[in-house]
Amino acid sequence: MDYVNIIIPFVGGLGMFIYGMQIMAQGLENAAGNKMKSLLEVLTKNKLMGVLLGAAITAVIQSSSATTVMVVGFVNAGIMNLSQAMGVIMGANVGTTVTGWLVSSVEWAEFLSPSKLAPIAVMLGVVIMLIGKRRSSKEIASIIVGFGLLFIGITTMSSAVAPLQDSESFRNIFVTLGSSPILGILAGALVTAVIQSSSASVGILQSLAAAGLVPFSAAIYIIMGQNIGTCVTAMLSSMGAKKNAKTAALMHLLFNIIGTVIFSVIAIIYFEVLNPSAGTGVITQTEISMVHTAFNIGTTVLLFPMSNWIIRLAKKIGRVEEAEQDKSKVLLDDRILETPVIALQSTVKEVARMGRIVEDSLDVARNVLFTKSHDDIQFLKDEESTVDRLSAGITAYSIKLSSLQISEREHQDVAHLLQMVSDIERISDYCENISEFAETLYEKKVTFSDIGKEQLEEMLDVCIDSYKYALRAFVEGSREMALKVIEKETKADDLEITLRSRHIKRLTNNQCNTEAGIVFLDTLVCLERISDHARNIAEEVLEQIA
Repeated sequence: MDYVNIIIPFVGGLGMFIYGMQIMAQGLENAAGNKMKSLLEVLTKNKLMGVLLGAAITAVIQSSSATTVMVVGFVNAGIMNLSQAMGVIMGANVGTTVTGWLVSSVEWAEFLSPSKLAPIAVMLGVVIMLIGKRRSSKEIASIIVGFGLLFIGITTMSSAVAPLQDSESFRNIFVTLGSSPILGILAGALVTAVIQSSSASVGILQSLAAAGLVPFSAAIYIIMGQNIGTCVTAMLSSMGAKKNAKTAALMHLLFNIIGTVIFSVIAIIYFEVLNPSAGTGVITQTEISMVHTAFNIGTTVLLFPMSNWIIRLAKKIGRVEEAEQDKSKVLLDDRILETPVIALQSTVKEVARMGRIVEDSLDVARNVLFTKSHDDIQFLKDEESTVDRLSAGITAYSIKLSSLQISEREHQDVAHLLQMVSDIERISDYCENISEFAETLYEKKVTFSDIGKEQLEEMLDVCIDSYKYALRAFVEGSREMALKVIEKETKADDLEITLRSRHIKRLTNNQCNTEAGIVFLDTLVCLERISDHARNIAEEVLEQIA
């Protein structure tokens, strides 16, 4: 038998299958757009929501490995705790069954015959890609082309292995895998670990099944092994990460191993004791999809009540305890960049978190000039250091994000975020300046006059409110809030001129302490600039939602 003419087309078909799957997944991911972005909103919900989230993301990006790698990134960044991660991991196993059903559809949907539909799909997608001008057209074209290439790939693989139907030795290999559960599981795990995609591994199995080469029992054990092999990607990804992230990858491995052990015992009892003849029959592509889906859903349903126990076991093996998150640590991870739309939404959330830290600083700065509290002065200095670290980390991450293959709109969103980060960081600097002014007042044992204090409180209220409206405008995407910022900033400009003029008259008439008066004027400058930066943020929001 000419194995060269079998292996080369088979490998080429596998490459086309994987490439088509990636193109289709990218198109689906881009088309999902805002829906994908909003998925992060449910991360704080219960574990069942996590399962649904994991299934949804994996169904879109068509890779449980990529989803789990992303989960490792979330845990490493501190965005997700281990309980939330467990739910997403379980859901990822369910979502990965979608590709298998696409492949097997050629058996239960005649009109999806690859020989007829795949070339048409590729040609249609290319035409749309060439003539379509809108972004949505390009995304639809990617989905259609990827769909066609996926089917051409699976057809090429099936055709390549067809001559093996006459090979007694090749058939004996699968008979051996079917009669030896451990060998079958190891074979599935090894192939999946090498190509790092359970969807592609299932596709290979289905192409062999189409040639009538795979016994039912062998397929069962290989599928179980594939679920273990897909854990390799996440385990490799967790290398160099924090213990919590390594524990998330370990949870994925334990979940699949426990599920495999349970269902392998059931399969052995059925094939060896209850119905030995059932394992010798040849399995079809559709039956592989059914087994794959039943195994993954069954494992999730069975182990869902035991998920907390799996988390505890993984933590015990990994010797980890979840610690309180350091708020100065940037909650972003390079692993999340595998899915740019979610990485962008994570960046938005991190900018909002940075913004809330500065909001807290402004609340303290509102009174520190009058109380001259040492604790408040130190708090503002510490918070400024925290914001500096966040600003540097978010900026570096945003630059990495902008270098990826993202849409023009997403490039613009990243540019807006970078500008907002700069403005928020500058406002934090002014909060530190105010703390230094308070320190000066304390050291020189001076204070503002009653009228000076009253006027400064008025300016503080206007400028701090302008920032709070700006932050709300950013978080909520609110045009109304952004317009309020512009209104407040205009008022702050006028107020700064008025109060400066009045204060200079008081200084001229010796109605206030000179040293306190200098601090008063410097504070007016800081507050007016805070309102300027708040307006900058509002204008970025208005451009974004235009």
